[in-house]
Amino acid sequence: MADAANINAWDDMANRNPVVRFIDECLRGAGQVIFQNNPLTGIFFLAAIWWGSIVAGQVAVAVGATIALIIATFTAVLLDVDEPSLRQGLFGFNGILVGAAVPSFIAPGWTMWILLIIGAAVSTVVMLAISNIMKTWGVAALTFPFVLTTWFLMLSAYAFHRIPIAGLSAPALPHAANVTDLHATLGNYLEYLFKGPAQVFLINNAISGLLVVIGLFINSRAAAIFALVGSAVGIIIALIFGGSPSAIANGLYGFSPVLTAVALGCVFYAPSWRVTLYALLGTIFTVIVQAALDTAMTPIGIPTFTAPFVFATWLFLLPKAKLKPHPHEEIKNGLFTKHPVAQDLPPT
Repeated sequence: MADAANINAWDDMANRNPVVRFIDECLRGAGQVIFQNNPLTGIFFLAAIWWGSIVAGQVAVAVGATIALIIATFTAVLLDVDEPSLRQGLFGFNGILVGAAVPSFIAPGWTMWILLIIGAAVSTVVMLAISNIMKTWGVAALTFPFVLTTWFLMLSAYAFHRIPIAGLSAPALPHAANVTDLHATLGNYLEYLFKGPAQVFLINNAISGLLVVIGLFINSRAAAIFALVGSAVGIIIALIFGGSPSAIANGLYGFSPVLTAVALGCVFYAPSWRVTLYALLGTIFTVIVQAALDTAMTPIGIPTFTAPFVFATWLFLLPKAKLKPHPHEEIKNGLFTKHPVAQDLPPT
Protein backbone atom coordinates (compact mmCIF):
# COMPACT_ATOMS: atom_id res chain seq x y z
CA MET A 1 0.00 0.00 0.00
CA ALA A 2 1.09 3.55 -0.69
CA ASP A 3 2.78 5.22 2.28
CA ALA A 4 0.20 7.40 4.07
CA ALA A 5 2.72 10.12 4.97
CA ASN A 6 3.82 10.52 1.36
CA ILE A 7 0.20 10.61 0.21
CA ASN A 8 -0.65 13.30 2.76
CA ALA A 9 2.41 15.36 1.77
CA TRP A 10 1.45 15.16 -1.90
CA ASP A 11 -2.16 16.08 -1.09
CA ASP A 12 -1.03 19.08 0.94
CA MET A 13 1.16 20.24 -1.94
CA ALA A 14 -1.71 19.78 -4.40
CA ASN A 15 -4.01 21.80 -2.17
CA ARG A 16 -1.52 24.68 -2.02
CA ASN A 17 -0.23 24.77 -5.59
CA PRO A 18 -2.67 24.93 -8.57
CA VAL A 19 -0.11 23.43 -10.98
CA VAL A 20 0.52 20.45 -8.71
CA ARG A 21 -3.23 20.16 -8.17
CA PHE A 22 -3.84 19.91 -11.92
CA ILE A 23 -1.10 17.28 -12.27
CA ASP A 24 -2.67 15.39 -9.39
CA GLU A 25 -6.08 15.52 -11.08
CA CYS A 26 -4.58 14.19 -14.31
CA LEU A 27 -2.78 11.34 -12.55
CA ARG A 28 -5.90 10.41 -10.65
CA GLY A 29 -7.76 10.50 -13.96
CA ALA A 30 -5.35 7.90 -15.33
CA GLY A 31 -5.89 5.74 -12.25
CA GLN A 32 -9.66 6.04 -12.51
CA VAL A 33 -9.63 4.00 -15.74
CA ILE A 34 -9.74 1.01 -13.36
CA PHE A 35 -11.48 2.85 -10.49
CA GLN A 36 -8.35 3.85 -8.56
CA ASN A 37 -8.30 7.33 -7.03
CA ASN A 38 -4.54 7.37 -6.50
CA PRO A 39 -1.97 9.49 -8.38
CA LEU A 40 0.78 6.88 -7.91
CA THR A 41 -1.46 4.27 -9.51
CA GLY A 42 -1.98 6.71 -12.36
CA ILE A 43 1.79 6.98 -12.82
CA PHE A 44 2.05 3.20 -13.17
CA PHE A 45 -0.82 3.15 -15.67
CA LEU A 46 0.86 5.85 -17.75
CA ALA A 47 4.16 3.96 -17.51
CA ALA A 48 2.36 0.87 -18.82
CA ILE A 49 1.06 2.82 -21.81
CA TRP A 50 4.44 4.37 -22.57
CA TRP A 51 6.33 1.08 -22.24
CA GLY A 52 3.95 -0.83 -24.49
CA SER A 53 3.77 1.94 -27.06
CA ILE A 54 7.55 2.32 -27.30
CA VAL A 55 8.14 -1.43 -27.57
CA ALA A 56 5.51 -1.68 -30.31
CA GLY A 57 6.95 1.30 -32.18
CA GLN A 58 3.71 3.24 -31.70
CA VAL A 59 4.81 6.15 -29.54
CA ALA A 60 1.90 8.17 -30.92
CA VAL A 61 -0.42 6.05 -28.75
CA ALA A 62 1.38 7.10 -25.55
CA VAL A 63 1.66 10.72 -26.66
CA GLY A 64 -2.00 10.76 -27.63
CA ALA A 65 -3.12 9.21 -24.35
CA THR A 66 -1.11 11.75 -22.33
CA ILE A 67 -2.29 14.74 -24.35
CA ALA A 68 -5.91 13.61 -24.25
CA LEU A 69 -5.74 13.09 -20.48
CA ILE A 70 -4.55 16.67 -20.05
CA ILE A 71 -7.10 18.11 -22.49
CA ALA A 72 -10.04 16.20 -20.99
CA THR A 73 -9.11 17.32 -17.48
CA PHE A 74 -8.54 20.93 -18.55
CA THR A 75 -11.89 20.93 -20.35
CA ALA A 76 -13.52 19.96 -17.07
CA VAL A 77 -11.77 22.90 -15.40
CA LEU A 78 -13.03 25.27 -18.09
CA LEU A 79 -16.56 23.89 -17.71
CA ASP A 80 -16.36 24.56 -13.97
CA VAL A 81 -17.45 21.05 -13.00
CA ASP A 82 -17.98 20.23 -9.34
CA GLU A 83 -14.69 20.35 -7.47
CA PRO A 84 -14.88 16.98 -5.65
CA SER A 85 -15.39 15.06 -8.90
CA LEU A 86 -12.59 16.99 -10.59
CA ARG A 87 -10.21 16.37 -7.68
CA GLN A 88 -10.90 12.64 -7.91
CA GLY A 89 -9.91 12.55 -11.57
CA LEU A 90 -13.36 11.62 -12.81
CA PHE A 91 -13.02 13.69 -15.99
CA GLY A 92 -9.70 12.29 -17.19
CA PHE A 93 -10.13 8.56 -17.53
CA ASN A 94 -12.39 8.65 -20.58
CA GLY A 95 -10.07 11.15 -22.23
CA ILE A 96 -6.94 9.02 -21.79
CA LEU A 97 -8.71 6.08 -23.43
CA VAL A 98 -9.82 8.25 -26.36
CA GLY A 99 -6.23 9.42 -26.73
CA ALA A 100 -4.95 5.84 -26.84
CA ALA A 101 -7.63 4.66 -29.26
CA VAL A 102 -7.38 7.31 -31.97
CA PRO A 103 -3.68 6.73 -32.87
CA SER A 104 -4.28 2.99 -32.65
CA PHE A 105 -6.83 3.01 -35.47
CA ILE A 106 -6.22 6.24 -37.40
CA ALA A 107 -3.03 6.75 -39.41
CA PRO A 108 -0.61 9.38 -38.03
CA GLY A 109 -0.98 12.86 -39.48
CA TRP A 110 -2.17 16.32 -38.62
CA THR A 111 -5.83 15.39 -39.09
CA MET A 112 -5.45 12.51 -36.65
CA TRP A 113 -4.17 14.88 -33.97
CA ILE A 114 -7.01 17.33 -34.58
CA LEU A 115 -9.50 14.46 -34.28
CA LEU A 116 -7.83 13.33 -31.05
CA ILE A 117 -7.92 16.80 -29.49
CA ILE A 118 -11.59 17.22 -30.37
CA GLY A 119 -12.42 13.78 -29.04
CA ALA A 120 -10.56 14.35 -25.78
CA ALA A 121 -12.43 17.59 -25.08
CA VAL A 122 -15.77 16.13 -26.13
CA SER A 123 -15.27 13.10 -23.86
CA THR A 124 -15.67 15.41 -20.86
CA VAL A 125 -18.88 16.85 -22.25
CA VAL A 126 -20.18 13.35 -22.96
CA MET A 127 -19.17 12.29 -19.43
CA LEU A 128 -21.37 15.04 -18.02
CA ALA A 129 -24.22 14.13 -20.37
CA ILE A 130 -24.14 10.37 -19.69
CA SER A 131 -23.76 10.98 -15.95
CA ASN A 132 -26.91 13.12 -15.98
CA ILE A 133 -28.76 10.32 -17.73
CA MET A 134 -27.49 7.53 -15.49
CA LYS A 135 -28.24 9.38 -12.23
CA THR A 136 -31.87 8.43 -12.82
CA TRP A 137 -30.94 4.82 -12.07
CA GLY A 138 -28.19 5.57 -9.56
CA VAL A 139 -25.32 4.00 -11.49
CA ALA A 140 -22.08 5.46 -12.80
CA ALA A 141 -21.35 6.37 -16.41
CA LEU A 142 -18.30 4.07 -16.35
CA THR A 143 -16.30 4.23 -19.60
CA PHE A 144 -19.33 4.65 -21.85
CA PRO A 145 -18.38 8.29 -22.63
CA PHE A 146 -15.11 6.94 -24.07
CA VAL A 147 -16.95 4.25 -26.02
CA LEU A 148 -19.58 6.56 -27.47
CA THR A 149 -17.16 9.36 -28.31
CA THR A 150 -14.67 7.02 -29.96
CA TRP A 151 -17.35 5.18 -31.93
CA PHE A 152 -18.31 8.50 -33.51
CA LEU A 153 -14.67 9.37 -34.19
CA MET A 154 -13.97 6.00 -35.82
CA LEU A 155 -17.12 6.04 -37.95
CA SER A 156 -16.35 9.54 -39.18
CA ALA A 157 -13.08 8.26 -40.67
CA TYR A 158 -15.07 6.33 -43.28
CA ALA A 159 -16.60 9.58 -44.51
CA PHE A 160 -13.58 11.91 -44.45
CA HIS A 161 -10.82 11.09 -46.92
CA ARG A 162 -8.30 13.19 -44.96
CA ILE A 163 -8.67 10.90 -41.94
CA PRO A 164 -6.85 7.79 -43.18
CA ILE A 165 -7.82 4.54 -41.49
CA ALA A 166 -4.94 2.41 -40.21
CA GLY A 167 -6.14 -0.27 -37.80
CA LEU A 168 -9.87 -0.62 -38.38
CA SER A 169 -11.13 -3.89 -39.84
CA ALA A 170 -13.06 -3.57 -43.08
CA PRO A 171 -16.82 -3.86 -42.56
CA ALA A 172 -17.99 -7.38 -43.31
CA LEU A 173 -20.99 -9.61 -42.76
CA PRO A 174 -20.65 -11.79 -39.67
CA HIS A 175 -20.15 -15.51 -40.16
CA ALA A 176 -19.77 -18.60 -38.01
CA ALA A 177 -16.36 -18.94 -36.40
CA ASN A 178 -13.97 -21.29 -38.15
CA VAL A 179 -10.79 -21.30 -36.11
CA THR A 180 -8.36 -23.88 -34.81
CA ASP A 181 -7.74 -24.61 -31.15
CA LEU A 182 -5.11 -22.60 -29.32
CA HIS A 183 -1.93 -24.54 -28.55
CA ALA A 184 0.06 -22.74 -25.90
CA THR A 185 2.45 -23.45 -23.04
CA LEU A 186 1.98 -22.45 -19.41
CA GLY A 187 4.36 -19.56 -20.05
CA ASN A 188 2.22 -18.43 -22.96
CA TYR A 189 -0.90 -18.42 -20.79
CA LEU A 190 0.89 -16.36 -18.15
CA GLU A 191 1.71 -13.83 -20.86
CA TYR A 192 -1.91 -13.81 -22.05
CA LEU A 193 -3.04 -13.31 -18.44
CA PHE A 194 -1.14 -10.02 -18.12
CA LYS A 195 -2.10 -8.83 -21.58
CA GLY A 196 -5.70 -8.57 -20.40
CA PRO A 197 -5.06 -5.67 -17.99
CA ALA A 198 -2.78 -4.01 -20.58
CA GLN A 199 -5.48 -4.15 -23.26
CA VAL A 200 -7.69 -1.96 -21.07
CA PHE A 201 -5.39 0.78 -22.41
CA LEU A 202 -5.22 -0.77 -25.93
CA ILE A 203 -1.69 -2.00 -25.23
CA ASN A 204 -0.65 -5.50 -26.35
CA ASN A 205 2.22 -6.11 -23.95
CA ALA A 206 2.52 -8.41 -20.92
CA ILE A 207 5.03 -6.18 -19.11
CA SER A 208 2.62 -3.28 -19.46
CA GLY A 209 -0.02 -5.53 -17.93
CA LEU A 210 2.30 -6.27 -15.02
CA LEU A 211 2.77 -2.52 -14.49
CA VAL A 212 -1.03 -2.10 -14.47
CA VAL A 213 -1.41 -4.83 -11.85
CA ILE A 214 1.34 -3.28 -9.71
CA GLY A 215 -0.43 0.07 -9.97
CA LEU A 216 -3.64 -1.58 -8.79
CA PHE A 217 -1.87 -3.36 -5.93
CA ILE A 218 -0.43 -0.06 -4.69
CA ASN A 219 -3.92 1.26 -4.08
CA SER A 220 -5.96 -1.90 -3.54
CA ARG A 221 -4.88 -5.51 -3.22
CA ALA A 222 -8.46 -6.55 -3.86
CA ALA A 223 -8.54 -4.68 -7.17
CA ALA A 224 -5.28 -6.30 -8.30
CA ILE A 225 -6.60 -9.77 -7.46
CA PHE A 226 -9.94 -9.21 -9.16
CA ALA A 227 -8.19 -7.82 -12.24
CA LEU A 228 -6.11 -10.99 -12.62
CA VAL A 229 -9.14 -13.17 -11.97
CA GLY A 230 -11.09 -11.24 -14.60
CA SER A 231 -8.34 -11.72 -17.16
CA ALA A 232 -8.13 -15.43 -16.33
CA VAL A 233 -11.89 -15.83 -16.64
CA GLY A 234 -11.76 -14.17 -20.05
CA ILE A 235 -9.16 -16.67 -21.24
CA ILE A 236 -10.92 -19.70 -19.77
CA ILE A 237 -14.38 -18.89 -21.14
CA ALA A 238 -12.96 -18.03 -24.56
CA LEU A 239 -11.11 -21.37 -24.59
CA ILE A 240 -14.22 -23.31 -23.52
CA PHE A 241 -16.35 -21.79 -26.26
CA GLY A 242 -13.60 -21.82 -28.90
CA GLY A 243 -12.79 -18.16 -29.31
CA SER A 244 -10.26 -16.84 -31.79
CA PRO A 245 -6.76 -18.03 -30.79
CA SER A 246 -5.22 -14.71 -31.84
CA ALA A 247 -7.77 -12.75 -29.80
CA ILE A 248 -7.06 -14.91 -26.74
CA ALA A 249 -3.29 -14.60 -27.21
CA ASN A 250 -3.51 -10.82 -27.52
CA GLY A 251 -5.63 -10.37 -24.39
CA LEU A 252 -8.68 -9.22 -26.32
CA TYR A 253 -11.03 -11.44 -24.33
CA GLY A 254 -9.52 -10.20 -21.09
CA PHE A 255 -9.75 -6.42 -20.86
CA SER A 256 -13.51 -6.02 -20.41
CA PRO A 257 -13.68 -8.90 -17.89
CA VAL A 258 -10.84 -7.21 -15.97
CA LEU A 259 -12.94 -4.06 -15.61
CA THR A 260 -16.15 -5.95 -14.76
CA ALA A 261 -14.43 -8.09 -12.14
CA VAL A 262 -12.93 -5.06 -10.39
CA ALA A 263 -16.15 -3.03 -10.64
CA LEU A 264 -18.45 -5.72 -9.26
CA GLY A 265 -15.94 -7.46 -7.01
CA CYS A 266 -14.56 -4.61 -4.92
CA VAL A 267 -15.73 -1.19 -6.12
CA PHE A 268 -19.52 -1.06 -6.16
CA TYR A 269 -20.00 -3.92 -3.70
CA ALA A 270 -17.99 -4.72 -0.57
CA PRO A 271 -15.99 -7.91 -1.13
CA SER A 272 -17.53 -11.08 0.31
CA TRP A 273 -18.11 -14.61 -0.90
CA ARG A 274 -21.58 -13.69 -2.18
CA VAL A 275 -20.21 -10.65 -3.98
CA THR A 276 -17.35 -12.70 -5.42
CA LEU A 277 -19.76 -15.24 -6.90
CA TYR A 278 -21.96 -12.44 -8.24
CA ALA A 279 -18.93 -10.73 -9.78
CA LEU A 280 -17.77 -14.03 -11.26
CA LEU A 281 -21.12 -14.50 -12.99
CA GLY A 282 -20.98 -10.94 -14.31
CA THR A 283 -17.42 -11.44 -15.53
CA ILE A 284 -18.32 -14.66 -17.35
CA PHE A 285 -21.26 -12.93 -18.97
CA THR A 286 -18.98 -10.08 -20.05
CA VAL A 287 -17.03 -12.52 -22.25
CA ILE A 288 -20.26 -13.56 -23.94
CA VAL A 289 -21.27 -9.93 -24.40
CA GLN A 290 -17.82 -9.29 -25.88
CA ALA A 291 -18.35 -12.02 -28.49
CA ALA A 292 -21.87 -10.81 -29.23
CA LEU A 293 -20.81 -7.19 -29.71
CA ASP A 294 -17.81 -8.23 -31.81
CA THR A 295 -20.30 -9.92 -34.12
CA ALA A 296 -22.68 -6.97 -34.08
CA MET A 297 -19.91 -4.48 -34.87
CA THR A 298 -18.36 -6.49 -37.71
CA PRO A 299 -20.68 -5.04 -40.39
CA ILE A 300 -19.97 -1.53 -39.09
CA GLY A 301 -16.21 -1.95 -39.01
CA ILE A 302 -15.44 -0.47 -35.59
CA PRO A 303 -14.17 -2.10 -32.38
CA THR A 304 -16.36 -2.68 -29.35
CA PHE A 305 -13.79 -1.00 -27.07
CA THR A 306 -14.98 -1.37 -23.44
CA ALA A 307 -18.68 -1.54 -24.31
CA PRO A 308 -18.98 -5.20 -23.13
CA PHE A 309 -17.77 -4.16 -19.69
CA VAL A 310 -20.14 -1.19 -19.60
CA PHE A 311 -23.26 -3.10 -20.61
CA ALA A 312 -22.56 -6.15 -18.46
CA THR A 313 -21.71 -4.05 -15.40
CA TRP A 314 -24.79 -1.86 -15.81
CA LEU A 315 -26.93 -5.00 -16.02
CA PHE A 316 -25.39 -6.34 -12.80
CA LEU A 317 -25.70 -3.02 -10.96
CA LEU A 318 -29.22 -2.04 -12.00
CA PRO A 319 -31.02 -4.92 -10.24
CA LYS A 320 -29.86 -3.40 -6.94
CA ALA A 321 -29.16 -6.90 -5.66
CA LYS A 322 -29.28 -7.24 -1.90
CA LEU A 323 -25.53 -7.19 -1.61
CA LYS A 324 -23.80 -4.90 0.83
CA PRO A 325 -22.83 -1.72 -1.07
CA HIS A 326 -19.26 -0.55 -0.83
CA PRO A 327 -19.25 2.31 1.70
CA HIS A 328 -16.74 4.33 -0.36
CA GLU A 329 -18.54 4.19 -3.68
CA GLU A 330 -21.74 6.16 -3.21
CA ILE A 331 -23.20 7.31 -6.53
CA LYS A 332 -24.88 10.67 -6.94
CA ASN A 333 -25.68 12.36 -10.23
CA GLY A 334 -23.96 9.49 -12.03
CA LEU A 335 -20.60 10.27 -10.37
CA PHE A 336 -18.78 8.95 -7.34
CA THR A 337 -19.35 11.22 -4.36
CA LYS A 338 -16.87 9.42 -2.13
CA HIS A 339 -13.67 7.79 -3.27
CA PRO A 340 -10.70 7.30 -0.93
CA VAL A 341 -7.14 8.03 -1.95
CA ALA A 342 -6.12 4.55 -0.89
CA GLN A 343 -8.24 1.57 -0.02
CA ASP A 344 -7.54 -2.00 0.95
CA LEU A 345 -9.55 -5.17 1.19
CA PRO A 346 -12.27 -4.45 3.74
CA PRO A 347 -13.38 -7.19 6.13
CA THR A 348 -16.04 -9.53 4.80
